[in-house]
Amino acid sequence: MNQYNVAVAGATGAVGTEFIRLLEEREFPLGSLRLLASSRSAGKQITFRKEKLTVEEMTHDSFQGCDIAFFSAGGARSKEFAPSAVKSGAVVIDNSSAFRMEPEIPLVVPGINDNDLHDHKGIIANPNCSTIIMLMPLAPLNRLSPVRRVIVSTYQAASGAGALAMQELIDQTRRSLQGDVLDPKVFPHPIAFNLFSHNSKVDEDGYNEEERKMIQESRKILHNPILRISPTCIRVPVLRAHSESLNVEFEHRPSLESVYHALQNAPGVVIVDDRTGNRFPMPIEASGRDEVLVGRIRHDLSNENAIDLFVCGDQILKGAALNGFQIAETLIRRGLLENWKRHHELSVAFHSH
Repeated sequence: MNQYNVAVAGATGAVGTEFIRLLEEREFPLGSLRLLASSRSAGKQITFRKEKLTVEEMTHDSFQGCDIAFFSAGGARSKEFAPSAVKSGAVVIDNSSAFRMEPEIPLVVPGINDNDLHDHKGIIANPNCSTIIMLMPLAPLNRLSPVRRVIVSTYQAASGAGALAMQELIDQTRRSLQGDVLDPKVFPHPIAFNLFSHNSKVDEDGYNEEERKMIQESRKILHNPILRISPTCIRVPVLRAHSESLNVEFEHRPSLESVYHALQNAPGVVIVDDRTGNRFPMPIEASGRDEVLVGRIRHDLSNENAIDLFVCGDQILKGAALNGFQIAETLIRRGLLENWKRHHELSVAFHSH
């Protein structure tokens, strides 16, 4: 089996750390690993497979010899350095919003739109965490009967704002219980024992950036430019798993039996729907799990063509690092990484003449 040289850009962040853990714990044909970050983090050491690896400052020359570059260093850094990685011959799997809506760049959730990977030009975008978690149950249901409209309310964990935000939730919770005054630094408002509208820019129409991402990205991934989505995104005092309430309207509502069957057979989805025991998806149980949990499956009594669902998924895992990791696995399994390497080698040889 071929082995592949991997770089992780943003190696010291919450998602970068998860990429490293996945590479360490899973069967991945890894040749070498290069850890990249900003100058502030350069020199730090991270233990990987019982060896100490030193974090290097990311430069335009950092990707020589790399086959795959996982980017989780923010949109500005992706725009600056991803083209250099591609020029070096690497396939970039980018976790930021920098390239998601570029028409030529695939936006992929493995198991939903894998075929879009065949058209990549060196950069593949990882969707927004809220979008991924919503689409895991929505895509298989869309195959039962075309989805016309989705009303989604999100309950988003602190992890979506990074490692410092998670620590702020822990610190504020402790301070709040002690009766201390809370002084938010990462979030605009106290996160402990509180919830507030998602901390992203609000447009003139009243929708924030997170909500707009869910609309635009879902349409692109499902290849449905007229899909109607009405999102309300809320930040809640949970560490690392997002929850979402979905109201899904179909052209013709499928039976609950067929809904259960479709979700039971959907890769990466686990049904948690115990009405007798009143046990349904919870972020505390979704945290650390690869799968997205789905429950509260029921007919919408107010709309004869709609059903309701409640969904929980680990924002750092399936919402970010795991999805990117699965993109890399799919590229390898389909021979697309080897195709890209041959394409790059031919391109270099052509331009050298």
